[in-house]
Amino acid sequence: MPSVLGVNVSASSYASVVQQCTGWARNRESRTVLFVGMHGLMEAHDDPAFRAAMNIADLANPDGVPVVWALRSLGAPTASRVYGPDATIELLKVAADTGIPVGFYGADEATLTRLVDEVQRRFPQINIAFRMSPPFRTLTPEEDEEIVQEITNSGARWLFVGLGCPKQEKWVLAHKDRVQAVMLAVGAAFDFLAGTKPQAPRWMMHAGLEWAFRLLSEPRRLVGRYVRNIPRFVVLLGRQLLTHNQSDASKTQ
Repeated sequence: MPSVLGVNVSASSYASVVQQCTGWARNRESRTVLFVGMHGLMEAHDDPAFRAAMNIADLANPDGVPVVWALRSLGAPTASRVYGPDATIELLKVAADTGIPVGFYGADEATLTRLVDEVQRRFPQINIAFRMSPPFRTLTPEEDEEIVQEITNSGARWLFVGLGCPKQEKWVLAHKDRVQAVMLAVGAAFDFLAGTKPQAPRWMMHAGLEWAFRLLSEPRRLVGRYVRNIPRFVVLLGRQLLTHNQSDASKTQ
């Protein structure tokens, strides 16, 4: 499994994600699934404890095109994007067909309601066993334990978590072996499915320009993040690729 800026990212696919998550659900396993983009990599770079936690996830998928490019350059030529919102749709299709109970944890109540309505419209047979919009503040240990118990009692086997990066990743990793479900930190999937935020056109996604669309859509929220992260990501990845290429060259001599 290649490491991108110190984070282990799998060269996975939508089919392999669905297959693994289905097997884990049927065995009632507690598992953690991440979708790693540039933002997540930079959060991990800046926080060694978070990076260490990410590296014990059961599955970390390449969510962003720059991450895919990095994986290919680091020796995984078949790497392809496994985009959290698209993976969510694929999993919901399977859940509706197989009866796997699902849950949603995150977003504000209005967004969550629109999300659930849209999922039920698209997949009328789906079993939504759990839904919760948690308080924005930090939960007390007692509140957290109550939520864990509610999820457990609901019987949800796939729990989609949409709290924003890095909060959602930290939440699923902290609840491994406490929540008996496959927990998926799916990024902006809640907003996109609910229709509360626009998605970039597919051509922009394929060209690695999704960040530009999102910046134009939410300049106040994202400009600081992108100004801070994009140049550093390019420099850090460039250094890693240089070291990688030098290592490969020395092995062939």
